[in-house]
Amino acid sequence: MLTVLRALEGQLRAATGRAFPEAAAAAEASGKPLDPALGPASKPEFGDFQANGALALAKPLGQPPRKIAEAIVAELAADPAFSAEFEAPQIAGPGFINLTLRPERLAAEVQRRLGDPRLGVPSVAGPDAAAGQAPGELAVAPVIVDFSSPNIAKEMHVGHLRSTIIGDSLARVLEFRGQPVLRLNHVGDWGTQFGMLITHLKQVAPEALDTADAVDLGDLVAFYRQAKQRFDSDEAFQTTSREEVVKLQGGDPISRKAWTLLCDQSRREFQLLYDRLDIRLSERGESFYNPYLEAVVADLEAAGLLVVDDGAGCVFLEGLQGKDGKPLPVIVQKSDGGFNYATTDLAAIRYRFRAAPEGDGARRVIYVTDAGQANHFTGVFQVARRAGWIPDDGRLEHVPFGLVQGEDGKKLKTRSGDTVRLKDLLDEAVERAEADLRRRLQEEERSEDDAFIAHVATTVGLAAVKYADLSQNRITNYQFSFDRMLALSGNTAPYLLYAVVRIAGIARKGGDLDSGGADDTAELQFSEPQEWALVRQLLQFDAVIAEVEEELLPNRLCSYLFELSQVFNRFYDQVPVLKADGPARRSRLALCRLSADTLKLGLGLLGIPSLERM
Repeated sequence: MLTVLRALEGQLRAATGRAFPEAAAAAEASGKPLDPALGPASKPEFGDFQANGALALAKPLGQPPRKIAEAIVAELAADPAFSAEFEAPQIAGPGFINLTLRPERLAAEVQRRLGDPRLGVPSVAGPDAAAGQAPGELAVAPVIVDFSSPNIAKEMHVGHLRSTIIGDSLARVLEFRGQPVLRLNHVGDWGTQFGMLITHLKQVAPEALDTADAVDLGDLVAFYRQAKQRFDSDEAFQTTSREEVVKLQGGDPISRKAWTLLCDQSRREFQLLYDRLDIRLSERGESFYNPYLEAVVADLEAAGLLVVDDGAGCVFLEGLQGKDGKPLPVIVQKSDGGFNYATTDLAAIRYRFRAAPEGDGARRVIYVTDAGQANHFTGVFQVARRAGWIPDDGRLEHVPFGLVQGEDGKKLKTRSGDTVRLKDLLDEAVERAEADLRRRLQEEERSEDDAFIAHVATTVGLAAVKYADLSQNRITNYQFSFDRMLALSGNTAPYLLYAVVRIAGIARKGGDLDSGGADDTAELQFSEPQEWALVRQLLQFDAVIAEVEEELLPNRLCSYLFELSQVFNRFYDQVPVLKADGPARRSRLALCRLSADTLKLGLGLLGIPSLERM
């Protein structure tokens, strides 16, 4: 009910100004408008909204907050626009103002959302502002979401799961809100390890450099391990590898061709997983920013921030000290003249905020990485701000997340102690979902073809993995359990998917779901407490989406959807729907329809498609 909330905030501010013009004048002089301290009511019995602004005015006005609240309420009651939508305000405690929407206003809000593909969620840039625009065609300043970011020649593992899933969900929510989003995959495609890989490739498969597709490198992870083993044990190989780095950085055509071959094969493997998870990304690896590294050093030197310490170019951080009590440095140029991850990240920030065509012209840049990189980004962000690369209205944010742990509370690994491959994890989720589905079909004596079973098992298995991750507070570690995430009860994807299927079943029995079983223009009528509870839960959807957009916490959306499904179940279990008559039946079917639409849209914003049958 964001639109209602904003209108009410204006009415409260105006009423406070009329009751206490001196407070309004003081607020105007300070450049800060009166704050009604308005928010959703803490409990249903307090109404829909609660305003606590009277408490903050008590000291400057020298009056009891309850008396202030009474004066504000008197002005509100004299406002015809307010009275048309709200019941008489109630004052509670020392001066809380409780506000309750009239039943007909709540019903009208439900009516307005029926058939609305956005379900009442406003677009910040107008309807479908970013629809159909490719990253290079964004007409306004984009929001950049930097996520996933695997390393070339290394297989994606469970550690990449959280960044990929969280980043995709945040991008979906931002896009839905009308933000032009640039989804960037900052892959590790540059650095000293490529000297080792290129040397190994030249020696074990030289024909790959002469004939297109002559050699399939096979398992790149094994290839990487072979190269690393040689690098660690063979001094001659080490020397050649270091020389190869210089050749690559210098643009040697053979070295570049080997580098391209390695990157292309990794890219194909990554894309198989992205396609499977329905993830869209624009790759822009570390190599993209290589031409801008010298400019980073030059800018920092010109700004007086660069200090040469023991031969290395550093920026010493303000307010951050090491154990020795001295300021911590961010090294941007090594003593040998080379660069590092911090330099590349600074070049990326500089490019992303610079106006087009020299940069992306972003206004908000979001990095989705593990919490272990928090100190790195704290330092890099400070350097970028002090260098003046962040515009006054620019936002630079790190979205940290915890580890994926096994049920023993330790870092999730295979029995042999290796990191779990993401492909293997997804395969097992789908296999377990299929086994569970076949078991249920047998128990219910249902017969379904293999195509149905494969579709449902794939949808449920992948949804379970995604939702288990997103439903956790991303800041904390979470324990990975197939049994928990695939359960048909509790806060899980299968439970929510089944809730959608259940509502679709009600619709098939009660009439056309797309029309609520009746004329959409007919006035809705609600009378039961369970109906009003569901109405109010449904109308919170827009506020939840706005909260996720601002706070970047997908678990808030998960919690809302789970609570919605529970409220719906109580409504359906306690109030007759299909057996009701006339307006009651029509109105209750409308609630079913809106509940289904809200669950489907919410799951979609988490990257989870819905099912019609399970």
